[in-house]
Amino acid sequence: MIYLVDAHFHIWRQADLPWLVGPMQPRIFGAYEPLRRDYPIEEYLRDVADMGVGRAVYVQANWDPARALEEVLFVEAEAARAAFPVAITAFADLTVADATAALEALARHRSVRAIRCQLHWHPNPQYRFAPRPDLAADPRLIANVAKLARFGFAFELQLFALQAESGLKLVHACPDVTFILVHALMREEETPEGIARWRRALARFAAAPNVVVKLSGLNTFVRRLDPPLIADITRTVVDLFGPERCLWGSNFPIEKMWTDYRALLQAQRAALADLPQAAQEAIFAKTAERVYRLQN
Repeated sequence: MIYLVDAHFHIWRQADLPWLVGPMQPRIFGAYEPLRRDYPIEEYLRDVADMGVGRAVYVQANWDPARALEEVLFVEAEAARAAFPVAITAFADLTVADATAALEALARHRSVRAIRCQLHWHPNPQYRFAPRPDLAADPRLIANVAKLARFGFAFELQLFALQAESGLKLVHACPDVTFILVHALMREEETPEGIARWRRALARFAAAPNVVVKLSGLNTFVRRLDPPLIADITRTVVDLFGPERCLWGSNFPIEKMWTDYRALLQAQRAALADLPQAAQEAIFAKTAERVYRLQN
């Protein structure tokens, strides 16, 4: 069994997340009643039991932005309590005039290895997060993302193919920062036109050497376990980026709304089965170890 690094998972207490209390808010993964509860690290470890997961990367779960550091402290405490090694992608508001102080505070926690400030915008309000489609090209955001190199932080770049122009401006302006293309550029439209638009944008990102791709959340928009879709996206991503620039993440517990960890992992393994062992090891562990500095 290949040693696995799950490069995208969440744990949470419902009370800490504004979007899990009060009225339902539109989300790209649809109705999410099953998520409106605590998802503790013990449950995650039960979900991944006997799957070969040796390390994981927690990705910020949209706490109140003012509590970003508190979120890091919560995850560190949970990881220590469970004796399970966890690196952290934290939140920092990179749209402010100068995010240096926030980044310095996060850098005091050795578990923090990356930053996510979600930039995805879509004409469909249900898929929309950022206030405008071109936020990635905002000069203040670019200046703050460039600062990540000083701290050794990667940037989790989450946007849609239709935002490629602004996303690439950000990538090219920050050549010393590693960008992790979240959810494989979120293929949201399974039409010939939508797939072609996604592939063209993906190829442009692949031309930038400081971009890697995360094979995660591939069922987000169909909202079911879809092995042929996983295989199709995976083949395209690996062909464009090569295995050494691809990494895998479960996106649990989001994907738990329609599948279990074993079935999801089996579908991803099947999508990679024709690749050499070394390539599979890169996608399931080695790339994540390098990008998130998991050896440190």
